[in-house]
Amino acid sequence: MGPCDTDVLASAPAATLVAGLGPVMHRLQDMVHEIARTDIPVLLVGESGTGKDAFARRIHQLSRRNGFPFQKCNCTSIDLPDRFRQSKVSSLGEDPSGTLYLDNLQELDSTAQRMLLSIFPDGEDANSNTFPSGRIISSTTSSLELEIELGRFRRELYFRLNGACLRIPPLRERAEDIPSLAEHFLSKQSIVLKKLPPPLEESAVQALVGYHWPGNIRELENLVRTAVLFGNFQIALNELQLTATEARGPLGGTQGSSLKLAARAASRKAERDLILQALERTHWNRKRAAQELQISYKSLLSKIKQAGLEKHASGSL
Repeated sequence: MGPCDTDVLASAPAATLVAGLGPVMHRLQDMVHEIARTDIPVLLVGESGTGKDAFARRIHQLSRRNGFPFQKCNCTSIDLPDRFRQSKVSSLGEDPSGTLYLDNLQELDSTAQRMLLSIFPDGEDANSNTFPSGRIISSTTSSLELEIELGRFRRELYFRLNGACLRIPPLRERAEDIPSLAEHFLSKQSIVLKKLPPPLEESAVQALVGYHWPGNIRELENLVRTAVLFGNFQIALNELQLTATEARGPLGGTQGSSLKLAARAASRKAERDLILQALERTHWNRKRAAQELQISYKSLLSKIKQAGLEKHASGSL
């Protein structure tokens, strides 16, 4: 399919309707209900695979625009200048009463950002016939505040698209949700694949909860799909072994306790690597690294100490 895909939603996305989730997700869903009643632009922030698309679709479904198209545009592939040269009126939204979802906003180059500013005017210019009257929802996997500081994203565009911001935490920060999500995906995939779901035993739950999930919810659903396909959760858990081995924390044990310990070790190693990479990208500027990692400065200092990374520091931090 092309960079812009359109559909009218007939049912709610399952990822946002899972029962038994923790307080963080309940608060987010309460916020979604409040935001959906308005027409303000929404910015969704979260790592790849955290469910930003599902949240965007849920906002559309709960809004007064739910009978109109939901159009998703992937900013990694869309050629905005070419699209707008074809028409003075925005061709991004096929229906001005629907919802336009701009995915991966951080990938827009300066030309595309300038073009978007021209069709998302502020103040009195909003009455222009080039202004899309539909709902605008955007998403990003990185900190746009940091991109602004680095001169890679236009501040004025950021404020026009960020009427309300929803920060979706990665799965590793809400491990209490994993059992409910796993059960939900077991039911969903058993219907899709027309197979009986395998039992989710306690040892498997411990392994799932202890794993660091770099691919977030998308990775969890893929693993559960494998479990349903082969009718065995251990086969699916073996899919994690390569990732865990690369993180020097193999999941090869058969006892629940050893699986959990190995997964925790893998998670710590993965977290250390992510922190080190962020510090190196920012030339060991701790404040910028904390922004990029979307954690507090104090938390980053603590994690640097716990991971033994202080000795790696060079120059001014």
